[in-house]
Amino acid sequence: MVEVRYFAAIADAVGKDSEHLELPPGATLADLRVRLADTYGPDLDKMLGVCAYLIGDELTRDTSVTVGRQVDVLPPFAGG
Repeated sequence: MVEVRYFAAIADAVGKDSEHLELPPGATLADLRVRLADTYGPDLDKMLGVCAYLIGDELTRDTSVTVGRQVDVLPPFAGG
């Protein structure tokens, strides 16, 4: 079971701040993206393509990385 936490525009797109997903052992970020696109539509995959992912203490965009118990999906943030 993986807890996926969404922030900013991604949270708005999926309509929630977090959810728990059942993914197979050894699932990667690519697998997670496919699952999310299947659930929420192909437009979400375009957004996920520009996101960074926090897994434990590692911030990555490498879709070959294995997911952990928690994945934070972080879209680009604008500041001011």
